[in-house]
Amino acid sequence: TFTYTLNEGTNAENYNITKTEGTLTVTKRGATGEKVTITATDNTATYDGKPHGENGYTVTNLATDDQVETVTIAGTATDAGTYSGKLVPSNAKIVNAAGEDVTAGYEIEYKAGTLTIAKRPVTLTSESATKPYDGKALTKDIVTVSGDGFVEGQGATYSVTGSQTKVGSSDNTFTYTLNEGTNAENYNIT
Repeated sequence: TFTYTLNEGTNAENYNITKTEGTLTVTKRGATGEKVTITATDNTATYDGKPHGENGYTVTNLATDDQVETVTIAGTATDAGTYSGKLVPSNAKIVNAAGEDVTAGYEIEYKAGTLTIAKRPVTLTSESATKPYDGKALTKDIVTVSGDGFVEGQGATYSVTGSQTKVGSSDNTFTYTLNEGTNAENYNIT
């Protein structure tokens, strides 16, 4: 809309003036070009028996002085594995410098992130032992756990079968059985 006033010396009787108002259109940002994109940041963790999920997000193409106030990022996993597209952003709230909600002014594209939970490294080592020959078998039925170790409440039981009676040496062999509730897929066991 507009109004006008004729300049001094301009006689309205000499003109056939038609007033035509133009249209001002503000489209949603991203409606005709690059959308605002909110991408969940990929997350990598080592298995620890706890759920892992959201690791933040990145935003592109916001108007100057606007910012994302909140974003919901859903998706968690506990067991080791690669979960492509597991971290799913939604429900962004965008505000201007005055703190006013301007989300309705945007076309928003959401991109999911990948959650990777690496297997936990565990090394099981049977102990070594030495003694002078006495005709009796040398055994040492202790197994130590190193690396990152088992998660609290998880573990294994061991059966050490190594034995050496004659002069010489041999491996202190052993086997192990994972305790109930300990998933082998969550560990790299050496």
